[in-house]
Amino acid sequence: MSASITSGRPLANLSRYGLILALIAVFSIFSAAAPTFLTPGNLQSILVNNFTLLAIVSIAMTLAVSAGGIDLSVGTAVDFASFAFVSLVLAGKPVVLALLAALLAGALVGAFNAILISAIGVSPFLATLGTLFIGRSIQQLLTNGGNPVYLPPTGVPDAFRFVGHGTIAGIPVPLLISAAVIAGAAILFAFTRFGRVVLSIGIQPSVVRYSGIGLGRHVAVTFILAGVVAAIAGIILTSTVTVYIPSSGNAFLLNAIGATFIGTTFSPLGRPNVAGTVLGVLLLGIVANGLLLTGLNFYWQQVGTGSLIFAVLAFSFINRKAVGA
Repeated sequence: MSASITSGRPLANLSRYGLILALIAVFSIFSAAAPTFLTPGNLQSILVNNFTLLAIVSIAMTLAVSAGGIDLSVGTAVDFASFAFVSLVLAGKPVVLALLAALLAGALVGAFNAILISAIGVSPFLATLGTLFIGRSIQQLLTNGGNPVYLPPTGVPDAFRFVGHGTIAGIPVPLLISAAVIAGAAILFAFTRFGRVVLSIGIQPSVVRYSGIGLGRHVAVTFILAGVVAAIAGIILTSTVTVYIPSSGNAFLLNAIGATFIGTTFSPLGRPNVAGTVLGVLLLGIVANGLLLTGLNFYWQQVGTGSLIFAVLAFSFINRKAVGA
């Protein structure tokens, strides 16, 4: 018995920290393969262009998965927030009002999911898939078939541009916002009763239900919160590119799912967690940037990203099975 426990512990540690080893490996490989990979400008590009938006959307996904579901409509929340933000700025409304409207748009997407899941009893997968399709159609209708909504090159308020292009103490504002979202999610799960209940729902929903805790209420609030978090990404995206492109938020969906489930390998119990999700986003960002620098075309980049997700998850599964054995 003692020998079994002793031999299993290194495997358990290897399973948990395999994500960090994968990060070190890909960082080392691209450092050697691409001469410009380690330049300060490229490292900043990874954080600002490959990390910030995906990290925020992935935190939204982590919220939903932690509650035992999944949110396929995070991209819809991104898009609706972007549309609300652009529309009010074009109408000459104060930027603060546009920000609030964008957050409200994301909350409405989450609230629609919450009604379907908690009030009607639709599974999170089907509910958010339906929201994805409905949201896509609404965007097509609002934009006459999916035409982009451009902001004028001049006359856009400085406060609007500051969200996507500003810096504070030399640190890009989008990076600071993503750090705040990550910290907020970490605090939510680690130090609040609500966060602990949500994690419990994801592990043993029947126990939560029979304990008298409002399971449906907590799930509903979680999906609304996920919509609000995704809306923050929509605000940053719009401020960065100064244009609303229908359904552009869906570009983050698969990578957000990938980062969230890669992140589960960082948990001893194989559960969604903020730290693991952040490491998963960083891993995907490094791989995307490194493959681009090595000259591989977009299609091979997708193959590389998919293979990496499979490898990390398979490695963790095999090691956990070995430990259990």
